This record gives sequence, structure tokens and C-alpha cells, in this order.
Amino acid sequence: MKILVTGGAGFIGSAVIRNLIENTEDEVFNLDKLTYAGNLESLVSVETSDRYHFAQVDICDREAVENVFESFQPDIVMHLAAESHVDRSIDGPGEFMQTNIIGTYTLLEVSRSYWEFLKKSSDPIMQQRAEAFRFHHISTDEVYGDLEGPEDLFREDTPYAPSSPYSASKASSDHLVRAWNRTYGLPVVVTNCSNNYGPYHFPEKLIPLVTLNALAKKDLPVYGDGKQVRDWLYVDDHARALCLVAKEGAKGETYNIGGHNEKQNIEVVKTICSILDELSPREDGVEYESQITYVKDRPGHDLRYAIDASKIECDLGWTPKETFESGIRKTVEWYLANKDSWCKNVLDGSYQMERLGTK
Repeated sequence: MKILVTGGAGFIGSAVIRNLIENTEDEVFNLDKLTYAGNLESLVSVETSDRYHFAQVDICDREAVENVFESFQPDIVMHLAAESHVDRSIDGPGEFMQTNIIGTYTLLEVSRSYWEFLKKSSDPIMQQRAEAFRFHHISTDEVYGDLEGPEDLFREDTPYAPSSPYSASKASSDHLVRAWNRTYGLPVVVTNCSNNYGPYHFPEKLIPLVTLNALAKKDLPVYGDGKQVRDWLYVDDHARALCLVAKEGAKGETYNIGGHNEKQNIEVVKTICSILDELSPREDGVEYESQITYVKDRPGHDLRYAIDASKIECDLGWTPKETFESGIRKTVEWYLANKDSWCKNVLDGSYQMERLGTK
């Protein structure tokens, strides 16, 4: 099977590609613009495979995307390319509108033209490929907004109520994908996931930022009182789920993917500090928790996200393998092992572990 992955040099995209190359016989094409958060070093383990291909392409560039479709002729499109940081979207929403909305529209139109070409072919093999074709759109639980009650969960039929420019742009792209299914019949599947964490995560996000700032003896910034709740999903568990949905999910359906690991942000930060105290204690004997600093909360900050993942569990048999306790330890251990290689190379660029957005 030939799978086109957009945003494959990003955090989740690279995990998907590593999973496909290491655990299947699929041929994979990575289409990525290589913005600041895209890093081909995350794919070093698979880059020499003859089943892996890469092109630096902006998904808003229709001609370039069409060229990739023409040459690669995918059976599945897994669309992960997106601007994804809430703080950056608050300060500069335009880039999010362009990539997440216009980019998705462009990709949908190229996919539709390609799929219709396959359908109209007189070749039975091409017609079979048209029947099997999928456009898999990967989205976020942030499109649902904020949960009110402590027992509430986001379900596939939860109404959309995005709170930030980022989540609004992702909600818009979700609506486009479903409209292309209903209006044109394009075979699509949509997934909405909870907060991902794990190796190769760009250090603007909470877990890698706290880990690397702690090791550098910098402040550990926590928004507001730190009591915002997130459902944490280990990235390799998510990658397995995405590949399963792309191949076996029912056309036109949505699947929520969560880790069953609800934690307050302050709990996450303190857990990282505790693991670092054990694995890499400060030379002065001071505990890493002393570096925690409470900072002004972001505008419109949602208090709680939590996913009901029963549909993907019942329909496709997926469950997460990692608990938060096992996954967070693996993650911290990975950053410790790679702080002088992958992490150093990332931090040698324009990002230096500052708080991005909401200046």
C-alpha cells in the first residue's frame, strides 16, 4: 500500500512514518514544508529505507502537491500538516488560517481530482484503487472547547466550540473534510486526539519544555494555577491508532483517540521534576520543583479536555499500551539520552526554549 503523509517531519507525523516503515510493508511519501517544528532528524532511523520518500512541499502550493500525487499515486492520504501551537495562534493567527484551512482545502481538491481520475479509468485495477482510497484527516480535541462537568467526556458527536484561533482553524478544516465527503463523496475518515507526548516533541510544548528547562536550570513556566486538566496520549500509541483508522476505519466516520490519562498540568510538571531528581539530580542537591514559576494564564484557556475513546476501542480494537507513568518516564529518559544530539540540534536554531506567543 502507498501512503502519503503530510507533515511527516513533525512530532506525530514522524511517529506515524516510523511506525509504518518499521512495522509494515507500506511505501510512504513524506510531504512536509519543514517549518521551524519540522525536523528530518526525527526520521533518521527510516530515511535509508527504499520504501521511504520525501519532498519539501507546502500544502498550499497546489501545483507542487499535484506533482506529488501524479508521481507517487497514493492509496491513502494521512493529513497531519498543521500549525499547532495555541500561543502562537493568539499572536499571529494568519499563518494558522493559511496552513490549516487553505492548506486543507488545497489538499482536499487535489485528492478529489486524483480520486475521480481513478474512478473514471477503464482499468479495473484503477477502479479498485478508487474504491479503496481514503483521505484521513488528523485533528484535535481542542475543537470541542471546554468540558464543564468533572465526569464529562468529548465524544464523536460533541458540538464544536473552539476557544483559540488554532482550535478554530482546526475546526474549520474538520468541517471542510466532512463537507467534501457529503458533497463530492470523497471517502474520508477523521480522528480527534487528546494531548500527545513522547520522544521527538518540539520543545515549545509543556513536557519537553519543562524537561529541558529543568536541566538548563531555567524557570519552569506554569500557566495560571496549573490546574488545567489534559488527557495525555503517548505518541506511539497515537501513531498505531492513526495507521489502524487509515486502513480499517469506516468511510465517513470520526474516531476520538485518547490515552485515559487525565492529569492537571501542575501534576505533570511535578512528575517530571521527580523523575529528574532521580535520574539526573542537580549538583547542588536542590530539587527541580524549586524552578517552578507561575505565569499569567493564556487568554481563553480551556480548563479541561478528556476523550471518550470507546468507539475506536469497540470498532477497531485499539487501546493505548502506555500508562502516563510508563510513558512519561520513557519520555524523560529519551530527552536525557538525546539532549546533546537531537535536542541540541533543535535548540541551536531559532527557538531557545522561550514561551512562544502571548508576549
